[in-house]
Amino acid sequence: MATKINSIKGTNDLLPDGTPALKAHTVASAHTHVTNIARRVLERAGAQFIATPIFEEAELVKRGVGGSTDIVRKEMYTVTYFGGHGGYILRPEGTAGIVRAYLQNGLKQLPAPLKLWTHGPMFRAENVQAGRYRQFHQVDYEVLGSADALVDAEAIALMVDVVRALGLTGVRVKLGSIGDPADRDSYNEYLRGLFSPQLERLSDDSKDRLTRNPMRILDSKSAEDQALLRELNVRPMLDFLGAEASAHFAEVQAYLAAWGVEYDLDPSIVRGLDYYRRTAWELHHEGVGAKSALGGGGRYDGLSAQLGGPEVPGIGWAFGIERLLLALEAEGVGLPQTPGPLLYLAAMDTENVGLAAQTALGARAVARVEFAYKAQKPGNAFKDAERRRARYAAVIGTDEAERRVLNLKNLVSGEQREVSLDDLNAVLTELESN
Repeated sequence: MATKINSIKGTNDLLPDGTPALKAHTVASAHTHVTNIARRVLERAGAQFIATPIFEEAELVKRGVGGSTDIVRKEMYTVTYFGGHGGYILRPEGTAGIVRAYLQNGLKQLPAPLKLWTHGPMFRAENVQAGRYRQFHQVDYEVLGSADALVDAEAIALMVDVVRALGLTGVRVKLGSIGDPADRDSYNEYLRGLFSPQLERLSDDSKDRLTRNPMRILDSKSAEDQALLRELNVRPMLDFLGAEASAHFAEVQAYLAAWGVEYDLDPSIVRGLDYYRRTAWELHHEGVGAKSALGGGGRYDGLSAQLGGPEVPGIGWAFGIERLLLALEAEGVGLPQTPGPLLYLAAMDTENVGLAAQTALGARAVARVEFAYKAQKPGNAFKDAERRRARYAAVIGTDEAERRVLNLKNLVSGEQREVSLDDLNAVLTELESN
């Protein structure tokens, strides 16, 4: 017997409703529900859908995300093929690819600010945790072409709107700013001066970050690094904001306050990607565990130039669908299942199986209709219909075939009504609307 092959660690199959012992984050219809709600909220705000390839030139991510990040240094999946090219990667995040598409396809010609959204799989070779996988799924929202603080505030409000529309209540925005490049340079110099005498106490990763990007030490996963940060009483980035970045940040907060969007000021937020500037935030929910972030976002005005394009201001956010589904599960929020067929048809004898199939195919113009592929006794047909969660069922025997009628049985109430095959689509249309 051949050895059974299982899925790769850190990946999940998205399975149909009714599969035994499913967790919400592995249900295909749950993912569809999240993306449908996101589509409704974001497209009402003027966002348009965009889809980019799941693999890109590695240089795009190295330049866009930043060489000092864990994503580039440790977590990228490199793609090779029989031609020997090793310069492709599976996308670890969505923003760099969307900005690349914006520049490559002349999207600057569209009215600005241009709002875009997408969803799909991302890939990072990280330690597998609750809701954190090596292939995971994100909803991503980006706005290109405006540096206005109003755009920042709207982006944050829309992220909250999406998760609220899904039924989550226990979420909180943690808001910060990482300033302009000159502000970050000043802060990094401060951090180098602070950490250099403590070099031997830093983790190996943070020793490397001290040279490349000291701000990255602040969100180190090392318990020793975090203890050292508390001991040194590190000043926050907000203390180093210049006048323009400070005014921008105050304006964002004023809009959020006016709209009733609650947030906690969190000076420790630095975000994990090098392209961020000014506004940065995270969305948290305690129900997903100690690592409580569902997602986050920020402004990235320098990214377009890093990718070889002109200066184009941008801001965006993303949340992990698996993480969000864990939060919904923790709050006990029910998720809709894919509805069963409106009608299930079965023939009582072999010679009428074709008629049942033909009737079902014609009725699919107005509703979801399924049929039995072999003849069934009425009792078995109704049991099969209930297992499929059909609302109505009907069987076709010799009498029904000769008179060209069906007896539609309501599987909830048990009521039956006779319907002519010629009138079936009109009746199903009426039932579908009720």
